[in-house]
This record gives sequence, C-alpha cells and structure tokens, in this order.
Amino acid sequence: MVNKLYPDAASALEGLLFDGMHLCAGGFGLCGIPERLIDAIRDSGVKDLTIASNNAGIDGEGLGKLLRTRQVKKMISSYVGENKEFERQYLAGELEVEFCPQGTLAERCRAGGAGIPGFYTKTGVGTAVAEGKEVKSFDGQDYILERGIFADVALIKGWKADESGNLIFRKTARNFNQPMATAAKICVAEVEEVVPVGSLDPDCIHLPGIYVKRMIIGAPYDKKIEFRTVRQRETA
Repeated sequence: MVNKLYPDAASALEGLLFDGMHLCAGGFGLCGIPERLIDAIRDSGVKDLTIASNNAGIDGEGLGKLLRTRQVKKMISSYVGENKEFERQYLAGELEVEFCPQGTLAERCRAGGAGIPGFYTKTGVGTAVAEGKEVKSFDGQDYILERGIFADVALIKGWKADESGNLIFRKTARNFNQPMATAAKICVAEVEEVVPVGSLDPDCIHLPGIYVKRMIIGAPYDKKIEFRTVRQRETA
C-alpha cells in the first residue's frame, strides 16, 4: 500500500505549489477548514492564487491569512461578509471576486470532479450572477450555464481517515470538503486522526481513499468561533 501520510503540511505540499495556481479549499465558515495546509501555503510565499471556497474565513483566520499576505489574486466564493480585509481589497480593486451562489458553487465543484464541464441552473437568472453567461430555455423556463470547477490542488479537512485515505467528515465540515476533494488534479487532506485500514465502517465513509493522494495529521486544533452569542445574565 502506498504511504499517503506525510509528517507535516509543508512536506505534503512539496512540489505541488506554483505562482498563479488554482486551489479548491474546503470548509464552511471556520468549520472544517484545512488550517495547517493554509499555514503552509502562507509560509511558502506562493502568490497570484485563484481560490474556490465557500468563504474566505475571517480576518486573520482561515483563508483570511492568505488575503492578509496578499497571496490571493482571485476568490470564487459565496459568502464573504465576515472578512473586512476581503471587503477592503475587493472595493479597492486589489482582489478579483467571482460571486457564486452557495449551491451552485458546490455543484460546480461536484461537476468538475465528475468530468462535467458545465450545467444549466435557474439559480441567478435575471440577476447580476447571470451577466455574461449563456441563457437557455427549457420547458419555457430560463436557465443559465455554469462551468464546472477543476483546480490544480484541493485542500480539505477531515475528521478521521484510515491509512489508505478513506475519510470521514464530521457534521457541517462535510458541506464543501467532499465536493472540493474531487475537483482537482490532486487532493491533500489534513485529518484529526488516522486509524488502520479496516477500522472504518465502509457505510460511514464519505470520501473514498482513491481521491486522497497525500495526508497529514493536523491535530490538536483550537475551535474558533465566528460569532459568540451569549444570553445576558439576569439580575435578581
């Protein structure tokens, strides 16, 4: 069996990074983001990156680290409201942004991973999302053409994997990590735990190991919270 486990993020990314490359990055808010791999990309100094990701983290966390170091040329994202540096760079014309509805982004990555170059969807018809895109009518309804996404490298975060790369995501982390993993020439995964082959219930595996080429153990992690909402203490 090929050894897919690398000692750290830098070694797992060795030979894969180059200026101007296209990345798919998993995660949903600050949940399920490949933190160690993002740090290694920051430290590598690679630049002019195009990144497809649901969001860009927050200021100084997640992909926000790469925005702060000006390593990102373009973001393909759905939700960007929590990152002030993202907003500043976009409004200043320093960052190219392709806004994409959340479900459409997930399907663009799934389609890219399945070898589907494009598909039609009603989402975005008649809005700014449809500008410059082909419109076609099916059964009297308009649909816009969206292109599949296929990147150079996918960076994902998993919960548990076996030594062959079969992987399980935990709850919300499954939202974008799973389709992103298939939508690139090579997928690098960081996980919290690696167990022997045969330890995982086959019916519980979310991502087959054939998609995962390299892995690292990233634990331990500090759980970061985007918004801490607490109830005001009642006084007697």
